[in-house]
Amino acid sequence: MLTFSHLPALTGGTLLQAPADAAAPVLHLLLDSRRMAQAAGTLFVALRGPHHDGHQYVPELYQRGVRLFLIDKAEIVPGALANYPEAGFVLVPDSLVALQRIAAEHRARFDIPVVGITGSNGKTIVKEWLAQLLSPDELICRSPRSYNSQVGVPLSVWELRPAHTLGIFEAGISERGEMARLARVVQPTLGIFTNLGSAHDAGFNSHAEKAAEKMQLFAGVDTLFYCRDHTEVHAAAEQLPARVQRFSWSRRSATDAQVQVQLGPGADPQQPLAQVQYLGQTHTFTLPFADEPSVENALHCVALLLWRGLPAAELQRRLLRLQPVAMRLEMKQAIHDCYILDDTYNNDLAGLDLALDALRRQPRRGRRTLILSDLLESGLPAAELYQQVAQLARQHNVQRLLAVGSEISQHQGLLQAAVADAQFFADTDALLNWFHPDHFRHETILVKGARRFGFEQVVAAFQRKIHGTVLEVNLDALVHNLNYYRARLQPNTRLMVMVKAFAYGSGSYEVANLLEFHRVDYLAVAYTDEGVQLREHGISLPIMVMNPSPDSFALLRQYHLEPEIYSFARLREYLMAAQSGPLPPIHLKLDTGMRRLGFDEADLDELLPLLQQHAGTLRVASALTHLAGADEEQHNSFSHRQLAAFQRMAARLEAALGHAVIKHALNSPGIMRFPEAQLDMVRLGIGLYGVEAAGLDPAALRAVSTLRTTVSQLKTLPAGETVGYGRRGEAADHNRRIATLAIGYADGYDRRFSRGVGAVIIRGQRAPIIGNVCMDMCMVDVTEVPDVQEGDTAVVFGDELPLNELAARIGTIPYELLTNVSERVKRVFISEQ
Repeated sequence: MLTFSHLPALTGGTLLQAPADAAAPVLHLLLDSRRMAQAAGTLFVALRGPHHDGHQYVPELYQRGVRLFLIDKAEIVPGALANYPEAGFVLVPDSLVALQRIAAEHRARFDIPVVGITGSNGKTIVKEWLAQLLSPDELICRSPRSYNSQVGVPLSVWELRPAHTLGIFEAGISERGEMARLARVVQPTLGIFTNLGSAHDAGFNSHAEKAAEKMQLFAGVDTLFYCRDHTEVHAAAEQLPARVQRFSWSRRSATDAQVQVQLGPGADPQQPLAQVQYLGQTHTFTLPFADEPSVENALHCVALLLWRGLPAAELQRRLLRLQPVAMRLEMKQAIHDCYILDDTYNNDLAGLDLALDALRRQPRRGRRTLILSDLLESGLPAAELYQQVAQLARQHNVQRLLAVGSEISQHQGLLQAAVADAQFFADTDALLNWFHPDHFRHETILVKGARRFGFEQVVAAFQRKIHGTVLEVNLDALVHNLNYYRARLQPNTRLMVMVKAFAYGSGSYEVANLLEFHRVDYLAVAYTDEGVQLREHGISLPIMVMNPSPDSFALLRQYHLEPEIYSFARLREYLMAAQSGPLPPIHLKLDTGMRRLGFDEADLDELLPLLQQHAGTLRVASALTHLAGADEEQHNSFSHRQLAAFQRMAARLEAALGHAVIKHALNSPGIMRFPEAQLDMVRLGIGLYGVEAAGLDPAALRAVSTLRTTVSQLKTLPAGETVGYGRRGEAADHNRRIATLAIGYADGYDRRFSRGVGAVIIRGQRAPIIGNVCMDMCMVDVTEVPDVQEGDTAVVFGDELPLNELAARIGTIPYELLTNVSERVKRVFISEQ
């Protein structure tokens, strides 16, 4: 077992102080203080990045019981060791390199086959499908979700345990020099190179260079599997040492590949036939998915399993049991103010730990509930397995457990000792028969089950009754956009994020929760009730209310919400309310040119004495202004005049108050256009949600929201027929197929998209709106879209149909389209993390 005493020699570090227990085993690796579940045996590795420094959390973690620390910043300790009398510290040149060395040493202790997977696309799918196909024969340790980075790979490999007979780990890179480091961690014995695409092209001079860099993962493998048809992959494979066996497959007729594949239609158009020639024999396999990426991913798996000698009949049986891979945790609104965390991505201890961590980090009031099936892929004796499950439930503060399955039910004592409110069910049907909506109120519920338990029925039982329209909010894209703007800020510039108007339609609580996790400085809402709702869901960040009404001042005090004050009338009303008790600090709105709300420069002669008079009872937290034309270059000179006026006014304010206040003027486009004017804080709004309003770098942001609906009915119209109210869908001189969609203007789909102005994406093709958009539905022409079926998904906006384009079609702005999405449209929040 790796102990703390091994670390100095292993990492090339210096022992600054030994822990109280010099032989303390290293059981857990911790990189993020927010994810600490168990102190005993935890080694905190203090990593540094562009926007974070783990060293600042050493005091907090010591107070919480962590005693083992690995640091690369010496100044944290000299003169302060006395503050950590029981802790051990190792100082290393680079904490990330040290983390990778620790994981590499752990990997070296296991003499088992390990499959390493890399490529531009398909790594996670191939990993998960291999795990499904090999699970009858092996006890598998694999990367949780898409943990394939310089940090994710070591954490994945750390999960190897003596019971495992096979490891499957994916590795991804974005620039030169990264893969050799990951190869030392994974130490694969077998390799799969999926393909080579354009992802991360910016880090390399050419595709050939990128292929060679990725191929470094396989320099020490016994056998590499790849598709011979990818010429750059094949060329890079040819440069591997001669002792590496190259096992290739091809869909071309004349190659030197070991496996030849020909595809043809099957009885089911969604299940093509693959005719495979291998070792002089021809096998025909029905593949479970028809899209091109899935076919290629499945054939990678077929090649490896044929090489392993799995009989063709058994391989076919397993292929037909493959399930789609949901590579993300989804958070869904549910009955009685509950939220569901739907995570059936995998069913092992590592996946459970990650999902429970996500559950624990939800700040909502109300209990945390876990619905869990038998764990089928751990490789541990049942008693040891469920002892660990019980320990995880206790660490993550699970308050209610609904356990499903014969095996987990045999260990009720272990689990009831960890979770007092625990119920056990023989199977999913028993749980569903017991289920009643009144059993659940204000809870956050993690649903985690092996596929054979069919827990999608459980999730469906919890969901509110809705029609087929869903707004999918990608929280990973939101974090990407947040980090994009953060990278443009000076180190000391604070960040306020706008979550008004239901977080631009995305869901205020869910977005606010994520922003709190990523440590933004302030939130802003339009009205007091929006702030109250966030507080009632457990959000503790400072919140500015932009338009508070006098009748809400008591709520401001009760919920610690800070008002924006923009007029003398509102200021005097607030001062009067303060006579009955202290009120939160205020944010002064200064009007420098928007001419909407705020104190003019001429108002300062009256305003400043009033503030001085009440300095003992009223604190000014910040001063702000709003730029009227930051999104357009033609208004730059006006914006500069606004900024100059604001700085004059703020200087007079600070001089009168006798102290500095937070000053903020820049909105999303202002952050891009006027980096020199960041002052103390900036306000990020529409940019967070994927719209780069300044137009300077629009490709850098990711779309956060995708609005989808479904095809309710199909009709074939003969020539001459009209469509919809007022017969606005004009007659045509040919037969048409018309699809009715389950979305209308009551859902927020603007009526201006009527009569061909708007379009949706169905089966990858655009289908124009025909006739008028109705209250609850609209119609599209799918005559040119092949194979449309009732129940098909239609994308209303998203990556394939950008908001900017749609807004331009009806002469509006993306803000309006986002904020108009009705609250009756269910939000589904997705994340891979």
